[in-house]
Amino acid sequence: MSERPTTYRVSVWNVVKHASRRRYGVRWKTEGREHSEWYATKALAESFRSDLQRAQRAGEAFEVQSGLPVSLARKRNARTLLEVATSYVDWLWASGAPPNTRKGVVTSMAAIVPLFVRQLDHAPDPAALQRLLSTRLLPPPRRGEPLTAAQTAAASWVVRASRPVADLGDDIVASELLTALGKTVSGRSVTSLTWDKRRAVLHRTVEFARSSGWIDVNPLTGRRHVVRHSGPQIVDPRVVVNPAQARQLLAAVTYVRGRRLQDRDRGRRLHAFFACIYYAGLRPGEVQLLREADCTLPTSGWGELVLTGSRSEVSAGYYAPRGKRHHERPLKRRAAEEVRPVPIPPTLVEILRAHLAEFGTTRDGRLFSGVESGENVPGSVYSRVWEEARQIGLSPAQEVSPLARRPYDLRHAALSSWLAAGVPPTEVAERAGNSVKVLLTVYAKCLDGQRSAYNDRITTLLDG
Repeated sequence: MSERPTTYRVSVWNVVKHASRRRYGVRWKTEGREHSEWYATKALAESFRSDLQRAQRAGEAFEVQSGLPVSLARKRNARTLLEVATSYVDWLWASGAPPNTRKGVVTSMAAIVPLFVRQLDHAPDPAALQRLLSTRLLPPPRRGEPLTAAQTAAASWVVRASRPVADLGDDIVASELLTALGKTVSGRSVTSLTWDKRRAVLHRTVEFARSSGWIDVNPLTGRRHVVRHSGPQIVDPRVVVNPAQARQLLAAVTYVRGRRLQDRDRGRRLHAFFACIYYAGLRPGEVQLLREADCTLPTSGWGELVLTGSRSEVSAGYYAPRGKRHHERPLKRRAAEEVRPVPIPPTLVEILRAHLAEFGTTRDGRLFSGVESGENVPGSVYSRVWEEARQIGLSPAQEVSPLARRPYDLRHAALSSWLAAGVPPTEVAERAGNSVKVLLTVYAKCLDGQRSAYNDRITTLLDG
């Protein structure tokens, strides 16, 4: 018997149609309380309605709160975290979620599912299990591929060991899982950013279970949990170059050459790419989508870039529709139709004009592309160019330091430079596509070499 209140007073109505993604609904009533479930097809809705009527004819009790027959309620409450995660990932693919969103959920849940298991014999290697989940068991396009004997054994084990998501209703169990999110499979602490991402994905997955009727409430909602992390979310000020160092590095980029004949001008091709990150504060994905039509480049004075979105790259093609590794998406945290105008200084105007004169655009008007593919400039390519530019443009001591270690550090330097120039944080945030809060907590860093100047100002003030 169910421990929850049950009833035999049940009324099941006909399937109804609604103008939404899940168009077909089943509506019924238990003890005067109305319930409904919605499905994408009429056949699925009719099938569920038949299940309700079959239980009603068999004289089975229904739960008053959930409205479900006791047998079905027990089955749903027994849904494991692996089953819920699999269903949630299926929904992400079916709803057209962006490839990087799919990848983020799969990667996080592949790390979380092995942490929420019963202790059964013959447990597989944790790293191998996490890899199996992220590459074969969770991504829908790869589930039908054959597994090795070891992979089959590991898959069977995790299916049997995965705990019901309803167990998270126990405060101690939920707290233990949230704490475990802070460790890698090797036992090292993760960064606070990684923990926050894992917790957010877990919360959305459990919320999916609640909205699907598999649990009554999301036990993670409103739960506070503090974990000590290995690193901060703020930018390390040591990575931020000053304007002179930035100019030096951008000049060094032009001396980088590819190994193949058709790629000898690799550095010159990417000079404007890196210049957009530094002088305009763009994200690399925003630079990838930049088209000539988006650029206002006068012969003198300031110009403007009107950003319409970004062009991202995913490491595995199966995360993207039709296996494409590159996809366009709206600007970060903005609606699809929104744009972001960014004023650009004369230096960048001149660099972009020179780039267009020498290299032109792709057939769809983009300024930057891979030499062979015509798609995105691969992240591995521009990262290697930047690595070589650091070797050319920095001193030996600077090269081994964190200074501008990644191309993205040019964006950190850009925003810090604007703030140091006295540009109001609201204006900097608007140009950068950030909130003021994020700007001041993450990007407001001292420029390399300027701390002593700030110290001199303080000394002058103190000495009167």
